[in-house]
Amino acid sequence: MDKQTILASLTPEVVDKFRMAIELGKWPDGRKLTAEQRETCMQAVMVWEHEHLPPAERTGYIHKPVKEDGSVVGAECDVEHEHHYPNMPNPKGAVQPVKFRDK
Repeated sequence: MDKQTILASLTPEVVDKFRMAIELGKWPDGRKLTAEQRETCMQAVMVWEHEHLPPAERTGYIHKPVKEDGSVVGAECDVEHEHHYPNMPNPKGAVQPVKFRDK
């Protein structure tokens, strides 16, 4: 299933149900989530959150402290590196790896 198909089928209510199922390990009717269902739910939640929520509201967000000089600790890692998007040839702003030649 591609990203647009997933997004078209998700509503905030469905995403909340997926979050609850992931957290509890079971569906609202009590049936246990399989490993595959859990993985699919997590992927759907992450895709939906990435499209609809600011970073600070997404699952797993970690607040970065601010130094005395006003800079953010770890801000250099906020650049979208190539390894963040392994299936995209060159995401916007991706830093290309340096290739060394054998001598």
